[in-house]
Amino acid sequence: MEANPPRPVVNNDIYGTLGDRWYDADDDPVALSRAESRFRNPWIARTIDTRFPGRACAVLDVGCGAGFLANYLSSLGHLVTGLDTAPDTLRVAHAHDGSGKVDYRVGDALALPFGPGAFDVVCALDVLDHVDAPALLVAEAARVLSPGGLFFFHTFNRNLLSWLVVIKGVEWFVKNTPSHLHVLHLFSKPEEISQACSAAGLEVVELFGTRPKLDLAFARLLKNRVVPRELKFRRTRSTRLGYTGLARKGVA
Repeated sequence: MEANPPRPVVNNDIYGTLGDRWYDADDDPVALSRAESRFRNPWIARTIDTRFPGRACAVLDVGCGAGFLANYLSSLGHLVTGLDTAPDTLRVAHAHDGSGKVDYRVGDALALPFGPGAFDVVCALDVLDHVDAPALLVAEAARVLSPGGLFFFHTFNRNLLSWLVVIKGVEWFVKNTPSHLHVLHLFSKPEEISQACSAAGLEVVELFGTRPKLDLAFARLLKNRVVPRELKFRRTRSTRLGYTGLARKGVA
């Protein structure tokens, strides 16, 4: 009997090679990340302001990439730390930090170099599907959260539809998509992330799906394989593809 073939390994190294393409390229899947951040960042900021009105919060952005979220929240006056494994990516993030105040650090999402209760908010967007132990990442996020703190996350559901749309669809319809940008076995079902949150002392209080808005910009994407700057994402009730969540740490 032949041994099972090895599982594909997610291509995390690609992010350290993008340079200014993080912010400039439209013929690359990173443009989808930019578009989704334009939808998600204001919601995160409003939610933080509702929970912690009138004050600057200590925010940790785990797997911050080139700083789409970290720089946005810093521009609003929050005290932001951005953590990523790729020094070259962090240099891009720092160069685009208009506030000049984000504390960018190289570090491991599964062994956060911070003490218990160090942050009011922890964000893990598009990173749970890039690690082998997402439950450990959730536990680490909970550890460094202060009581009553907020945990924001975004990842992809593990099913055939996600493989077809999120993995193969991006390969087919966005230029310069590398092999193994995502791999299906690292996707998580919503109930798995909810269970990880519960085990870590976090209560999921909001969960919703996200997808591109099906309009003329989306049609141009399919036709030209280039992401239009007008492409927008929207909230949806279905979590069968990408989904975003908010969890809250209990108060002792």
